[in-house]
Amino acid sequence: MLFQDSNPTPSIPRLVSASEINNAVLRTWDTFGGAQYKDYILVFLFLKYLSDLYRDRYQFYLDRYNETPDNDVRTQRAMQYERFQTPAECRYDFLYDHRNDPDIGEKLDIALAHLEEANREKLEGVFGDISFNSEKQLGPTRDRNRRIKSLIEGFRHVDLTPSHLESQDVIGDVYELLIERFASEAGKKVGESYTPTAISILLARLMTPQPGSRISDPTCGSGSLLIKVGQQVGSRNFALYGQEINRTTYALARMNMFLHGFDDAIIRWGDTLNNPLLLENDRLMKFDVVVANPPSSLDKWGAENAPIDRHNRFHRGTPPKSKGDFAFISHMIETACEGRGKVGVIVPHGVLFRGSSEGLIRRKLIEENLLEAVIGLPANLFFGAGISTAILLFNLARTRPENTQSVGKTDVLFIDASREYAEAKNQNVMRAEHIDRIVNIVQTFRQSPEEAAGIVAEKFAYRATLEEIRKNDYNLNIPRYVDTFEEEEPTDTQETQAEIAQLETELAEAKARMQQCLKELGF
Repeated sequence: MLFQDSNPTPSIPRLVSASEINNAVLRTWDTFGGAQYKDYILVFLFLKYLSDLYRDRYQFYLDRYNETPDNDVRTQRAMQYERFQTPAECRYDFLYDHRNDPDIGEKLDIALAHLEEANREKLEGVFGDISFNSEKQLGPTRDRNRRIKSLIEGFRHVDLTPSHLESQDVIGDVYELLIERFASEAGKKVGESYTPTAISILLARLMTPQPGSRISDPTCGSGSLLIKVGQQVGSRNFALYGQEINRTTYALARMNMFLHGFDDAIIRWGDTLNNPLLLENDRLMKFDVVVANPPSSLDKWGAENAPIDRHNRFHRGTPPKSKGDFAFISHMIETACEGRGKVGVIVPHGVLFRGSSEGLIRRKLIEENLLEAVIGLPANLFFGAGISTAILLFNLARTRPENTQSVGKTDVLFIDASREYAEAKNQNVMRAEHIDRIVNIVQTFRQSPEEAAGIVAEKFAYRATLEEIRKNDYNLNIPRYVDTFEEEEPTDTQETQAEIAQLETELAEAKARMQQCLKELGF
């Protein structure tokens, strides 16, 4: 049971699972109004987490110092050094006690403001676009107060106390489950997209981040892909960096980092292409791993500023103003560490074959020996978007002289994974076995640089030489390399003629019976 009393009787709590918390929050979500109010629900989840975290740590110190709430001097001193400071008026119990107040929306806004102020270095700006006292967003006072009350009461049954959870990953997992659920219900919004968990895991595994890595996502959204890559390291020895243009989504990303325990993650709010903010000594910061699921074929991305870009990111050419795909790719490659950085980006299929300026940029990237693999994904994987996509892998280690001069080190791997999926309710999904197959092929390719070019896996993967790609005029369309043609079984002519004759006989007999019935009815 998830019910949580204000003054619980001391006992050993049953550990709470992510699915229990998720189901409880979803019930509250249904009563509050659905996916369009996801930001309110996720912010309140974060507030409830900070409240339960405070209670948990406060009780920990009371027990350690053998103190009571009436005599807690050492406990209060210790609480000043906790991850977050949670003033009394910001805590869930206070809000629950005041849930019937006519100004409860204002009290919630004050709570968020005081939380930011008490944790300015971490939380400044995180709640800026959320107001629980907004008539425009939540309706007139009576309706607004009723909905807020139902939200507060619904979270009474959501226990986020860290010491009560099955694992330390539970709250972060719940947060991501909710974001994915909201994305599924709402579909893809303008300027905002969500990378399904399976695709994030696939791309994260393909990047093979190592301990000590700097990891970046220049279009990080809610931060889920960035977190998945970090989790592949297997330890906490890595650093996460991201930038997001949508302010509300940027706030979700920051909360997502805190809920996963990545307090040191650096997330910036701004336009990556026109104002990159991940800088070091006034230059682009360099990363060991760069991943992204950028907006597909973004229109009006800032092509007019590309020729005067002070970071010279577009020296291979300026992408068309109506399609920013190669602008994001150019930025990612320029922010990868020279001689070792890896880049993984999700793109629409048009990136593989479109001509003009995009064709010229693609040609230069291939001739520089940066492209490592092209992986075609199944259609209808992304919420609200049925287009087919691909993953492009770039590896700057291939540019080192010892690699470019070695046989096979300029080959490119092509994978047609368009049939690696299972059908689900709203869109296709990739299962663990589909991800494993792709990852295993890529790993084998990387470990076998001297392997002969040609078919790697029948109707699935092909190893192409640079010369082959040149002959195809640098067109990376996967069917040019991976032959998935299925021959039809030869037709047995005699058997087919016999079947036709049988059908004609049956048709004649049916006509005769019909004529007899009509005659008996007097027609």
